[in-house]
Amino acid sequence: MCLLINMLLNLEGLIPFAVLLILHFLLNISIWWAVLTFSLWILYLIIWMLIFRWANKSSSDSDKPKENKNPYSSGKYEPYQK
Repeated sequence: MCLLINMLLNLEGLIPFAVLLILHFLLNISIWWAVLTFSLWILYLIIWMLIFRWANKSSSDSDKPKENKNPYSSGKYEPYQK
């Protein structure tokens, strides 16, 4: 699902594919150039999503409970909860 949304948001990556597809019909160049550019665009999107997934996983560690060392407060340290 995320890949489909990302494809919709990055439609400018299809410009080389569209140009090569038009050139295929006008100048009779190989259609494999268009297929290659489309495949590279999909591969680029997948790699980009994997990089963002990795960055999100590495930056969202939750804090572990800590010992309260403040002599003026009473009670243990507990994370804020509603």
